[in-house]
Amino acid sequence: MSPAPGALLVVGDVVTDVVARHRTPLVSATDTAAEIRTLPGGAGANAACWAARSGHCEVRLLGRVGTDAAAWHERALRRAGVRPLLVPDAEAATATVIALVDASAERTFLTDSGAALRLSPADWSPDLLDGVAALHLSGYLFFAPASREAVGRALRDAGDAGVPVSVDPASAGFLAELGTDRFLAAAAGAAVLLPNADEARLLTGGREPAAAAAELSRRHPLVVVTTGAAGALVAEGGAVTARVSAPPVPPELLVDSTGAGDAFTGAFLAARLAGADPAEAAEAGCRAGAEAVTLVGGRPGGTPLASP
Repeated sequence: MSPAPGALLVVGDVVTDVVARHRTPLVSATDTAAEIRTLPGGAGANAACWAARSGHCEVRLLGRVGTDAAAWHERALRRAGVRPLLVPDAEAATATVIALVDASAERTFLTDSGAALRLSPADWSPDLLDGVAALHLSGYLFFAPASREAVGRALRDAGDAGVPVSVDPASAGFLAELGTDRFLAAAAGAAVLLPNADEARLLTGGREPAAAAAELSRRHPLVVVTTGAAGALVAEGGAVTARVSAPPVPPELLVDSTGAGDAFTGAFLAARLAGADPAEAAEAGCRAGAEAVTLVGGRPGGTPLASP
């Protein structure tokens, strides 16, 4: 029997999601009926849960949360099989996202970053890399000075330790606000970049996904661009090397696209740690993403915990 791979360490955002699914368009100045649930979320935390769900590796998560919901989030992560390394923050509430999900399962986010982007260099230690085979950084942490410095240190320490790093740019809106040049400079040294199509376009000045993937793979050894229901593009060394299709999802099963990208990321990273090549790992990611859109919220299915 081959030895188990080392752990995956995710440094990312832990968020309380308020998911509001509305079947009819929002109407200003009046009520719109909706199904509303409060769920644990966050791009980094969601990806960690999907990686743990694969069963391929141990998964750890470093993130900063408010003391208001720290225990609730820790229980949710442990229940998902993730080892939480949560830093409680007494001065800021846990990050909260209101996800407005329409009848087509497309979502719009209202984001209060709260404690998530207050992760600081003091929260990081090179010792966190002990037993770690891969480090994943959620792009949301690149969008505030303190957390950007923290992930910068993590990236440098991982490089010194020979631990490969992956980065998910996370948000086209926040990327535009930060500036693509600043983001690319901060992410320099990452072995894997995992943007969606909108983020890839933005990072390359408007190129279409295939051209964007190829261009970005001149900066990072491996780039995988997710393209929603169309699947994913794998690029290495300046060229697209694989085009992976996503499993079809019947329209009547589409529920919520909130966690599709996070599911892809988590399953992709776990598959890579288990020895899959990039195309095989992208196939695993697409399968997880197709499952995620049939679930409410961003985590693998299960009985919801009580609200915080």
